[in-house]
Amino acid sequence: MIVIEREYQAYLDEMQVITIIIPLTHHRDDEGTFTLVNDGTEIPLTIVDQIHHTEFIKYICHLQEVLNLGTQYWIKDNLQRKTDLQIGAVTRTNAFDDAFYYEGQLGVCYQPDHSDFKLWAPTATGVKLKLMTPDRTNQEIIDLTRGDKGVWAASVHRNLEYSLYTYLVCVNLQWKEAVDPYTTAVTANGEEGVIIDLTKTTRSKIMLPPLEHAVDCVIYETHIRDLTIHPNSGVSHKGAYMGAAELETKSSNGSLTALSYIKELGVTHIEFLPLHDFAGVDELGKKKEYNWGYNPLHYNVPDGSYSTDPHNPYCRINELKSLIDTIHQNGLRVILDVVYNHVYERETSSFENIVPGYYFRHDEHGMPSNGTGVGNDIASERKMVRKFILDSVLFWLSEYHVDGFRFDLMGILDIDTMKEIRSAVDWIDPSVLLIGEGWDLNTPLTMDKKANIHNQSRLERIGQFNDWFRDSIKGSTFNTYDLGYALGNEHYYNMAIQVLAGSIGFGNKEEGLFTEPGQSVNYVESHDNHTLWDKLVVCLPCEEQSTIEKYHRLATVMVLLAQGIPFLHSGQEFFRTKKGEGNSYKSSDEINQLDWDRKDEFFHHVNYIKGMIEIRKSHRAFRLPSADLIRKHLCFLSLKKPLIGWNLQDVGAYGPSQSIIVLLNPTKADEIVSLPEGNWNIMADDDKSGIIPINCVKEKLLLKPISSYVLFKV
Repeated sequence: MIVIEREYQAYLDEMQVITIIIPLTHHRDDEGTFTLVNDGTEIPLTIVDQIHHTEFIKYICHLQEVLNLGTQYWIKDNLQRKTDLQIGAVTRTNAFDDAFYYEGQLGVCYQPDHSDFKLWAPTATGVKLKLMTPDRTNQEIIDLTRGDKGVWAASVHRNLEYSLYTYLVCVNLQWKEAVDPYTTAVTANGEEGVIIDLTKTTRSKIMLPPLEHAVDCVIYETHIRDLTIHPNSGVSHKGAYMGAAELETKSSNGSLTALSYIKELGVTHIEFLPLHDFAGVDELGKKKEYNWGYNPLHYNVPDGSYSTDPHNPYCRINELKSLIDTIHQNGLRVILDVVYNHVYERETSSFENIVPGYYFRHDEHGMPSNGTGVGNDIASERKMVRKFILDSVLFWLSEYHVDGFRFDLMGILDIDTMKEIRSAVDWIDPSVLLIGEGWDLNTPLTMDKKANIHNQSRLERIGQFNDWFRDSIKGSTFNTYDLGYALGNEHYYNMAIQVLAGSIGFGNKEEGLFTEPGQSVNYVESHDNHTLWDKLVVCLPCEEQSTIEKYHRLATVMVLLAQGIPFLHSGQEFFRTKKGEGNSYKSSDEINQLDWDRKDEFFHHVNYIKGMIEIRKSHRAFRLPSADLIRKHLCFLSLKKPLIGWNLQDVGAYGPSQSIIVLLNPTKADEIVSLPEGNWNIMADDDKSGIIPINCVKEKLLLKPISSYVLFKV
């Protein structure tokens, strides 16, 4: 590092604009000219503005030419005082983006006899490759050569498999060390990248039956550790990829747990909380720490805390690929929860160390924006940031054969990035599911560019978590004591009708939240906030447990029978509790674990939800793929408020002709309803559900308190 005493500072803030800041303690009245210096050449600067502050004077200077970034420049004033020209806000300009966008491959390309390294670092004046032996006893420093678009490259002609590597990058006279953002393998706790031969981990893709529409999905969200860590999970490798892949595991009561249980439940997709390398759990410790995984370190590497050997860079890769293969072999698909909206720590991230100021958004004062609430927002609208996100998504899709992505805080990302992801993914597999949290977040993007719910009409075939559904059915997430429709609150009656019809504006398109039902991810519970059970216990302290169970069941049934994409939080079907903890992102295993004893305790409710999933999957009418088909084939019945009932009529080419009725009673009273003409098989009542008829009725039906019914016309 070059150490320099700066009497004043100079920044390149646009491609041809330099800002010079001189503290009043160093200011002289006879100042007034500045010169750009490089290799003996001096170019006068034109001062176009002076801004006087209480502590300094700011000079805005123009250049007649565009600088050669990657070269060290100096600024000299008329008193012969010299300072280095630092890279400033220029990295956040469109001109910079256009000048340095690089379409090619980045990262390490390994071959047994040589390895090629490429790093995008256009503002760096020097880049070195630091190679280390696996035991770190020997290291070698290799200079990289700058090429077009600010890409630095080097080739090392020997076998580097298992070698550790980082980059040393010099920007603004400071050398900083960074792990390659494109690395695909790391050491324990992600301290260095590791050069591996990914072809050694290659597996043939297991082909599954076609997935026709997004609404055919039933998503089951879980966490690798939560799934198996319970003492009675019956899993040998608890809390690990290998444990999640174990089959025929059983609880102390002899019933299925973990993956085999999920298969038996009948869902179509398992959504895993973040698996990419994250901070918060010491991979080499005793795993006393817990974390959901929303602290991203390395986006293209599986986290080592779920590996049986974090020291072995191949181990975590092979174990995760084996898990995904096992899930596919059991007819299920995999969705990854991905966190491209922020990093764990901006200041220490590889992005910031390699190209300072580029990868993150800043506000009008030049401060890092914080729409994510964690101190930084990824600037997805910049070309090389968008490229990184797109490259990463395609890497997971092609290398790990995943089937979908859930974008954490998708509202931070921009519309064009999400649309490009959808387009690129479609070239590989149009059935890949893309969903995200489309919340409107306070990040420095104009409203028309945010990938949030308000712009859903421009985000075709990208699902969004439907907070309208969530809050209408169970009550406000952020007001624990607010009760939704399923909990007996008639105030939400009209909203419940709308969200059950896919939130498309049933009867009036202008009142809809979404254009198509495949955009609506319907849920009442997820890893975030209180579980539904914990909310109910707080809201209804005087109710008997049996009543709370009925309310819970009704809310879950509405998720499964509504038009759109149903989403279940793991354990929701057996009244999952986190003992009242509303934000368990780093709570103990005892709080977060799936309690398999509880699953045995409430097996009757589990079977009921399983039957409802069977019913949903049995007929296209529950999974109408377009708003037009919903308006054509769904008709709400005229029932006494707050009862809700709807008739699903002939769906033509989308399945066998059949008339279906769904009835919901959120009240504590018995209610009698008149049925349309004909004989009706009861497929679900207040106690049982499934694809085998329970009974046959006509003309009238008694609805038990807090219950749901499904009837198929004979």
